Amino acid sequence: MHAHPHGHAPTFDILVRGEGCVGRSLALALGARGLRVALLGQDTGIPAREDLRAYALNAASVALLRELRVWDALPADAVTPVYEMQVQGDQGAARLQFSAWQQGVSELAHIVDAQALEQELGQALRFAPHVQRVAAPVSAALTAYCEGRDSASRQALGVQFEHHASGQRAIAARLVADRPHQGVARQWFRAPDVLALLPFDRPAPGCSYGLVWSLPEGRVPELLAASDAEFEQALMDATGGGAGTLRLAGGRASWPLSLARASAVSGEGWVLLGDAAHLVHPLAGQGLNLGLADVSCLADVLSGREPWRALSDERLLRRYARQRALPTWAMGELTDGLLRLFASEQPIVQGLRNRGMGLFDRLSPLKRWMTAQALGAGRS
Repeated sequence: MHAHPHGHAPTFDILVRGEGCVGRSLALALGARGLRVALLGQDTGIPAREDLRAYALNAASVALLRELRVWDALPADAVTPVYEMQVQGDQGAARLQFSAWQQGVSELAHIVDAQALEQELGQALRFAPHVQRVAAPVSAALTAYCEGRDSASRQALGVQFEHHASGQRAIAARLVADRPHQGVARQWFRAPDVLALLPFDRPAPGCSYGLVWSLPEGRVPELLAASDAEFEQALMDATGGGAGTLRLAGGRASWPLSLARASAVSGEGWVLLGDAAHLVHPLAGQGLNLGLADVSCLADVLSGREPWRALSDERLLRRYARQRALPTWAMGELTDGLLRLFASEQPIVQGLRNRGMGLFDRLSPLKRWMTAQALGAGRS
């Protein structure tokens, strides 16, 4: 990253506000296309706190990170391929199975350590000639807001961000099992909670999982306050030992779950990306995939603009908004619909849900199409 002599205020094409994976990826993607980028924030290289999150990245996200020269630089144990996904309903026969082999792909997704990805993006930025870190906002033709769900700048733009609280919170933790995961992701839908185990290779190669457990808010404090042994017992009760005996490897974290969409994602001289533009339930593991698809789309729109058109042009930025509207809306509706369906404790809904899962599992073309959507084959 280049420095500049004092006294010469740099002029930038784009100011990127946001230091997460989406902001860093955007700065790299736009810099690689020759645009002069200012990235607001200081990279200390030291994570503020232990990050327990793991991302399930689809093929489109992996392709972008590869293009940014970040993917192949990730440590081997920070990336775990998923070859199969098993979904268990709250009745024995209610079961869904997706395999990479059925889909004709080498893997369904990759589980990636959030902290490792952020660090590698930071490392790549140090060698990005067109990107410069700035400690305070600078003037630029276009400002891209990637500040996450609680973006204060979004409010200042007059954009509404309506949260639809789900009444649920997620608990994240790292687990080690007494049997190998074999690249299988597992989900248990047990009204009203959803438990996901993402195969992982940290801390124990071949036997670790990232836990994402969505529960009604009322149950969360007791699980966070429980001893390790009590929490492990609750995990065994929820999974029925389906993944073996699970032990905690470290702390537990929790955050509220909600669905939200910004009332506008672009305007004269500004755009929103990632969680600042849309929030979806982690049920489908698509949050970061949506954010990275935003990055790809915006980079393509800006580099494909007419030579006479300014980067701040509202009509240009509307192309980005239009292209992202449908995929974002569809993913929000899908995850919200699934949540409602699986959180319902009404017997009739439970019965339909469990029968539907078994039926869906036998309908190959529909299943293939749904999986292809989640894999990002329908990338816009």
